Amino acid sequence: MINGLKIVVVMPAYNAAKTLERTYAEISHDLVDELVLVDDHSHDHTVAKARELGIKHIIQHNQNKGYGGNQKSCYEYALKLNADIIIMLHPDYQYSPLLIPAMAHLIATGLYPVVLGSRILGGGALQGGMPAYKYFSNRLLTASQNILTGAKLSEYHTGYRAYSRHVLETIPFKENSDDFIFDNEMLCQIIWYGYAIGEISCPTRYFPDASSINFKRSVKYGIGVVKNSFRLFFHRYGLWGFPLLQKMSREV
Repeated sequence: MINGLKIVVVMPAYNAAKTLERTYAEISHDLVDELVLVDDHSHDHTVAKARELGIKHIIQHNQNKGYGGNQKSCYEYALKLNADIIIMLHPDYQYSPLLIPAMAHLIATGLYPVVLGSRILGGGALQGGMPAYKYFSNRLLTASQNILTGAKLSEYHTGYRAYSRHVLETIPFKENSDDFIFDNEMLCQIIWYGYAIGEISCPTRYFPDASSINFKRSVKYGIGVVKNSFRLFFHRYGLWGFPLLQKMSREV
C-alpha cells in the first residue's frame, strides 16, 4: 500500500510453471497488498506451482479465453478486491518485477494514471534478446501510431502496465478483443479519453521459457495495430466512428 492506496498485481498466466517462481520471488510483497493469478487453461502445472508458492487468489479458466480474455478476468477480479492501483505483470519473467514499486509510486503520487514499462527506453532491447524483426516492427508501428494517435510514446507494445482504478472503471475494456490486440485497443481508449501516460525503462528479457507470439500472429497483430490507429485518427476528426471509443465522452 502507498498513501493509503491498495495495490493489486495481476498475472495473466498460460503455461508459466517454469518461470512463475522466479517472477514471484522478485515481487515486493511488503508493498503489494494482493496478488492475483488467472490461469488461461494451461497445459502444464501452473496452478499447482501457484498454490505451492502460496498465491491466495487463483482463477482458473475452464477453456482458453485468449490473452485479452485473460486480462479481462484479471482486471474484473482486481476491481472486486477494491484495488486502487492495478499492475499487470507477466509471470513468464520477461519483465522485471523489481519495477513494481516505481510504477506504483508514479500512480499513487498522482503523477500519472497509467504507467508503461518500456523495453525501448534505455536502448537495450536488442541486447536483451528481442528478435531483430520484432524490434524494427515495434519501432515502425510505434512511429506510425504516434503520428496517427497524437501521442508521444516510446512503445505501444509492452505487456507491462499499471493503471489507476479510475482508468479501468472508465474505459470500456470489456468491449475489447480477447486476442493479443487487446493491449493496443486499451491504449487507443486511454489516449482518446485523455489520460496521461507515463513510461519507465524496463530491461528486456528474451529466453526460451519466456512467452512470445510467433511470426504469423505477430503479423496479424501488426495489421490490427495499424487498423486501430487509423480508426482512432478518423474518429478524432469525425470521419468514421470507432465503436470502442463511442461508449463514453472524452471527459474524464
